[in-house]
Amino acid sequence: MDRFYSLAHASIDFHFRQSPRDFVVDEIPLYEFSQEGEHLILQVRKKSLSTAEMVGVIARYLGIKNKDIGYAGLKDKHAMTKQYISLHKKYESELESFEHENIKILSKTYHQNKIRIGHLKGNRFYIRLKKVSPTAAVKIDEALKNISKWGMPNYFGYQRFGNDGDNHILGEKIAKGEARERNPRVRKLLVNAYQSHLFNLWLSRRLEINSLVESFSANEISSLLNMPLEKVQKLKDQKHPFKLLYGDLMEHYPHGRLFNYEGDAQDLERFLARDITVTGLLSGKKVKQSQGDAAEIEKLYVDTLQEDGARRFAWIYPTEIEGRFNQVEAQYELNFTLPKGSYATVLIEELAKRKLH
Repeated sequence: MDRFYSLAHASIDFHFRQSPRDFVVDEIPLYEFSQEGEHLILQVRKKSLSTAEMVGVIARYLGIKNKDIGYAGLKDKHAMTKQYISLHKKYESELESFEHENIKILSKTYHQNKIRIGHLKGNRFYIRLKKVSPTAAVKIDEALKNISKWGMPNYFGYQRFGNDGDNHILGEKIAKGEARERNPRVRKLLVNAYQSHLFNLWLSRRLEINSLVESFSANEISSLLNMPLEKVQKLKDQKHPFKLLYGDLMEHYPHGRLFNYEGDAQDLERFLARDITVTGLLSGKKVKQSQGDAAEIEKLYVDTLQEDGARRFAWIYPTEIEGRFNQVEAQYELNFTLPKGSYATVLIEELAKRKLH
């Protein structure tokens, strides 16, 4: 899909390829481990392995099932990543002799509960961009300042859609009964890709509307969006680059309850203050949908699925952003922290303003 980006600059030329040297991820746990309990907590560093592959290696070594090992999130395969896993502490002595060329156990502690999916606060990233000119470095500096000030769209990254980028196509067929997949894990993965594709389409359309609001007069926008002039003017008056529509479903950030935006000036201020953010729909059952003007856009990207739906942050706020240009090596190094479920590669694509995969 052709994606709308949030930043106004022209495309920046640099080279980026995911590899363990140039893409490093450090998981931030959701809570402190208690240092006591029946669950052994391991901090594991892996490279050139997916989380599932890493879990499989350890499970086979111990002679247990993959599901006996808990983890909070899936980490990129083509990267150097640190994350926490849990298993029963009765396996602790067996792991003392564990060795693998791409897996290293860094530390251990204990906790009362098994680590489960979602039990992470976020991830800290180190990324190296190559073939960066001094001019491009200045543009990257400015783009990072913009993201640091305003945040960025929370697209699903290309990793969500498989090696060929088309998992959502089969996922749609499975969701509509036009194809079958017997493996429940694979089926869920494919249908999730379709849900993610619809979300990305919706988010791109919302960013396109943001661009229209910024670029055209109120009269022109009124005609383009078929929206009363009064509402258009209120959109233009909003200070945030993501323009809220009546009926948008907002959520307290970084977590909290959902509520509809009804044009309240106080909510606009809370959005600017990062107390709340806007959400997008992952199609499915048992999920709250937007209302009013927001629903008119959202309904174009909704499908009826048997799977449960959800709301996802459409706009997020990277923190602790740092950038360094090495002119001798023509490389740009950056560090930043993202909330769970967000993709570092999306931030890099926002900088480049083009697809990287």
